Amino acid sequence: MRISTMRLVDRWLGIPVCVALTVLRRVRDRGRAPAPAPPRHIVFVKLAEQGSTVLACSAIRRAVELVGREHVFFVVFEQNRFILDVMALIPPGNVVTIDANGALATVAGAVAALRRLRRLRVDVAIDLEFFARSSAAIAYLSGATSRVGLHAFGGAGPYRGDLMTHRLLFNPHLHTSQTFRLMVDALDRPQDRLPTFDGAPPASDDPPPSFLPAAYEIDGVRDLLRAAGLDDDGPLVILNPNCSDLLPLRAWPASRYGELASRLLARYPHVRIVMTGAAGERAAVEDLVRGVESDRCVSVAGHTTLRELLVLYTLADVLVTNDSGPAHFATLTPLDVVTLFGPEHPALFAAPSLRNRVLWAGVPCSPCVSAYNNRTSPCRNNVCMQHITVDQVFATVVELLEYRGAQRAPLRSLAPG
Repeated sequence: MRISTMRLVDRWLGIPVCVALTVLRRVRDRGRAPAPAPPRHIVFVKLAEQGSTVLACSAIRRAVELVGREHVFFVVFEQNRFILDVMALIPPGNVVTIDANGALATVAGAVAALRRLRRLRVDVAIDLEFFARSSAAIAYLSGATSRVGLHAFGGAGPYRGDLMTHRLLFNPHLHTSQTFRLMVDALDRPQDRLPTFDGAPPASDDPPPSFLPAAYEIDGVRDLLRAAGLDDDGPLVILNPNCSDLLPLRAWPASRYGELASRLLARYPHVRIVMTGAAGERAAVEDLVRGVESDRCVSVAGHTTLRELLVLYTLADVLVTNDSGPAHFATLTPLDVVTLFGPEHPALFAAPSLRNRVLWAGVPCSPCVSAYNNRTSPCRNNVCMQHITVDQVFATVVELLEYRGAQRAPLRSLAPG
């Protein structure tokens, strides 16, 4: 199902569903005040956006501390479970998936997921989505007696009923990883005192686990690069000119990736450029590569699995990408990243890594998407991305390449002759 279709369903079907469930909740809970009890089974609901799932590492780790690894579960679209398997913070069998290929498959998958959660008797559901109605409904229908999520106090956010027992106020000044961690910390707070939180906010520097590919995986990706025409010598720069369908406003003009590649190749005689992308972007990325006119610039768009993409990151020096999943996946590897921000604010969504360099023009209309507007925008001309120049990106990549080269030089001087 397309993201645009999901948004329409979430709005036009989700609102009446949340109204009905809110009425049901108030009738069923009338006169009842459930006694607080230590959590036993925790389920996170984060259907889409694998990049944001990386930002939930601290929240997942805290949940594991509370109930044990075997008792933490995650509900996600089948198409987005990859990053959970890679991070391996919970057992693979604890990932509850919903197939999002079509409306009927999505509904059937949601029903099956809810049946499983009820069989598991989860008592805590934590909704990591920003004001989505579908995830709020899943959290309520899971049977969990404690439900944590964002609430539109005073209309500060899209309406999604009153289905949470632990209602939090969205703070647009906290990094997303901190917001996710607070959702777990809320379990220790009395429901009637929320959304008030005292004390310092949680740290935002809890790194994700490291991705360690097997030797045969590294050999396989090297073979893939050789088959594309690249040798094994020289720094490797990855350019990711694609943008997910979720938010196309995040895309940097594609022609600038081609110009950036040409300038890097001209400056460094041994640099190698690899352009990546999804299968549906293969033709467009290959056109970019042809325009560069160099045998040191190739495309692997549509030729790698997500796991092979991570292996590629472990072999590379620098990645240039818009704010999307790859910027977060790269934090699992030693790769340096240049992330281009526009319609969203890096203070909220940038990968919290010392190896991540953020470029953001900060034009007056940016950011234009947030949790308050369900990450939609009337903008049809992303000047926020266009204001990021090739000169800026080129200078940042050169700085990173020079630094990495300087780090390798002492090692080469110590190598036996």
